Amino acid sequence: MLAFSAPVAFAQQQLVSDPEIYEKDHFRKRCTIAQFNADFINRIDINNDGIIDAVVNEGALDCDGQRGPDCDADGCPYNFYVQVKEGGYLLIATARIYGYDFIKRFGNMVFVLKMHPRFCDRTDSAPCEMTVRVRGVTFVTISKK
Repeated sequence: MLAFSAPVAFAQQQLVSDPEIYEKDHFRKRCTIAQFNADFINRIDINNDGIIDAVVNEGALDCDGQRGPDCDADGCPYNFYVQVKEGGYLLIATARIYGYDFIKRFGNMVFVLKMHPRFCDRTDSAPCEMTVRVRGVTFVTISKK
C-alpha cells in the first residue's frame, strides 16, 4: 500500500501556472493567518528531464498558529508537481510522508521517502524508506526497507 495518489487522470488535469502561488492561495483562503516557512516549496528537477519541478511540504505551514494542520502520525502531505514543456505544472502525486532525501543513484536523481513503517509492511518504529524515481509523470518504486 503506497501513500501516493493522483487526484485526476493526466488527460483531465488542469495546468497550474505556479504551484507556489496556487498552494499559498489555497491556504490563505483556508486559514485566517497563514505563514509559510522557507521549506514550504522546493524547486528541483524531480523527473530528470532538465526542467525544474516543485515539491510542496504542507508541514512547513502554520495555519492559525497550528503547524502542519493536515499532518498526523503518518506524516505530512507533500504535493509533487512536474513542469511540462507546454508551460505550467501538473500535480502528479500527493504523499503523506515524514520527509525525503533527494539523491543521485546510478546517474539519476531519486527520492528516498521516509514514511510510516506500515508502508513497508512492518510493525516496528523505524521509518520505512522507499526509494522512488519519477519517470515522466509517474512514480516508480525502486526499493523499500
